[in-house]
Amino acid sequence: MSRLMIDPLIIGRVVGDVVDLFTPSVKMNVIYGSNKQVCNGYEFMPSSITIKPRVEIGGEDMRAAYTLIMIDPDAPSPSDPYQREHLHWMVTDIPGTTDVSFGKEIVSYEIPRPVVGIHRYVLVLFKQRGRQTVRPMFWRDYFNTRRFSEENGLGLPVAVVYFNAQRETAARRR
Repeated sequence: MSRLMIDPLIIGRVVGDVVDLFTPSVKMNVIYGSNKQVCNGYEFMPSSITIKPRVEIGGEDMRAAYTLIMIDPDAPSPSDPYQREHLHWMVTDIPGTTDVSFGKEIVSYEIPRPVVGIHRYVLVLFKQRGRQTVRPMFWRDYFNTRRFSEENGLGLPVAVVYFNAQRETAARRR
């Protein structure tokens, strides 16, 4: 079976809408709370993601530096995502083999609050060319992951994971 048929990033349109096809090369674990592991396509209730997740970065070189961004490509609604992409979080200069708490938080974590429809929240990890080589962004709406990568010489992502969330009142209805 080919990768195209089974890759959840392709099925969920993360590849295409947010990033180009890439080969993951670094392990990234995203955990909300004490044990809620983010896996591609899983759904989280907004009340369970109010505190920024722990993000563990693998890799083999602790001298390497990484940038993590978290975006919502479905803002303000999946049927009309005219603010695509909305930046929820940015951390730069994360040392390899550690977690994001060792990096520099450039844009503070903004709690996902989807109002209409099911939103995808995408965490993208890039390997930097060196420390302090990423220019910070200070706006959240109309962020563009590809342009950000290009302007900072980051290339393709080394890891990506996404989850879904919708307004809790809508999620409880039958």
